[in-house]
Amino acid sequence: MSRYTGPKARINRRFSHDIFPACKATERKPYCPGQHGPRLRRRNSDYALGLNEKQKLRYLYGLTEKQFRLVFERAKKERGIVGEIFLRSLEMRLDSIVYLLGLARTRRSARQFVTHGHVMVDHVRVDIPSFICKPGHCVEVVNRTASKRLLSQHVEDTRYRNPPAWLSFNADLLKGQIDRVPAREEMTQEIKEQLIVEFYSR
Repeated sequence: MSRYTGPKARINRRFSHDIFPACKATERKPYCPGQHGPRLRRRNSDYALGLNEKQKLRYLYGLTEKQFRLVFERAKKERGIVGEIFLRSLEMRLDSIVYLLGLARTRRSARQFVTHGHVMVDHVRVDIPSFICKPGHCVEVVNRTASKRLLSQHVEDTRYRNPPAWLSFNADLLKGQIDRVPAREEMTQEIKEQLIVEFYSR
């Protein structure tokens, strides 16, 4: 599967947001990348605003355009507020749950842990990052020495990052549970999902 392998600092500076947390380029150069970045004046058309929000969210979750659009189309078919359902669908992906529980430093490493078969959902090994978790699902590390040792280090590195209120986590057992679906205020606040809905509705 294709994924972004280019310079992370460039993406962070382009959207003025730490999409890749390990790279704090926006603190050092708080302007757009490129030769004319410091004095570049971007056109704030409706299309440009929607495109930027879409790209920002897509990079944040590490999805290709095809995957991203597929999640959106599925969200449109459900009853309710499309933008909120769309964000919730992204947040309830297995790789996102693994990241939010603190089993991985980044979403990219969370995706790798899942694809390498280190994670189980309700005692069944799942190696599909796009697997949609539901309330009541139990997410835990495979009972293997290599998996336990690998993820114990990541839990130690992320011990100060508390999981959101809709998740519960036992660090000793490396096991978490989805207690309920997240409310809008419990998901990322930096994204204006309505702009993405309008962008795809053109």
